[in-house]
Amino acid sequence: MGNESSGNRKIVVINTGGTIAMELDEGTDAVSVGNEQPLHRLEPLLSQYAQSEMIDLFQVPSPHMTPAMMEELADVVRTQLASEHVSGVVITHGTDTLEETAYYLDLTVASDKPIVVTGAMRSSNEVGADGPVNLIESIRVAADPRSEGRGTLVVFNDEIHAARFVTKTHTSNVSTFQSPSYGPIGFVTARGVSYHQPVSRSKTYHFTSPRTVHIPLVKMVAGEEAAWLEWLLDLKIDGVIVEAFGAGNVPPSVVPVIQRLCDRQLPVVIVSRCYNGYVQDVYGYEGGGKQLRDLGCIFSNGLNGQKARIRLLVLCAAGVKVDEMQDHFQF
Repeated sequence: MGNESSGNRKIVVINTGGTIAMELDEGTDAVSVGNEQPLHRLEPLLSQYAQSEMIDLFQVPSPHMTPAMMEELADVVRTQLASEHVSGVVITHGTDTLEETAYYLDLTVASDKPIVVTGAMRSSNEVGADGPVNLIESIRVAADPRSEGRGTLVVFNDEIHAARFVTKTHTSNVSTFQSPSYGPIGFVTARGVSYHQPVSRSKTYHFTSPRTVHIPLVKMVAGEEAAWLEWLLDLKIDGVIVEAFGAGNVPPSVVPVIQRLCDRQLPVVIVSRCYNGYVQDVYGYEGGGKQLRDLGCIFSNGLNGQKARIRLLVLCAAGVKVDEMQDHFQF
């Protein structure tokens, strides 16, 4: 791997846990949190690529991550990037919810300095552990001036992905992170960091005192019954994500529930359970996209369910009105 000069650029590494910070217990064959943070062993190696400092913020598996923890992380990131001595931040994270945390940072941290999120599919003491190379490549990306202004990036398996497009696609493969329909925006090679997409990023949102926002996600299946969704009417929620069929269609049985949610002025966001393509108000039959649009549903182009939920959480926290939200779900 090349050792391109990083000058005096300082990169802060914020550890939050996940497989990259776990170890395999050979006795039980279980991967779990060890007694110490194994990533600190890599600090002498990281210094070959940039000045670095490690902060151990969390040590949790990624299924334990919550929006409140994402906001705590965002606060730390903002503080670090506000320093004139810091050129970028790298966050190590578990892969199960990595894309959600990365997208939250993309929407809520306005700095042009690079923010890179990475992790591992194999624990630190497994044969072929991918954490060390992912971390080194993330340091190189964060230290590269060409990474500025691109929002939050995900670096994994030699590829650079935009947080708003990337998703986990495989349960165990080291190339799990992909960007359906878009592909990576750049690559990390032995000779350097290369981008093949122009600089662009998501709109960011600011809120001074984030409040707890409750946004469930429901998935449509053949034969879905209204009773399976009526619990939504009994809970105090701020909105709901509906992972619909195809271009944005639902069984006719659930339309009355969706109508009641819309009548309450709750944002009902339609995404597709397909991992490629956009939702559109094309079909005019009962439960079709045209009917859902007429009821007041919001169509989210290009976002998967978990990303749309993060976006709606941020919009609600930022005080965006329901009748304005459709515009905020366009890229």
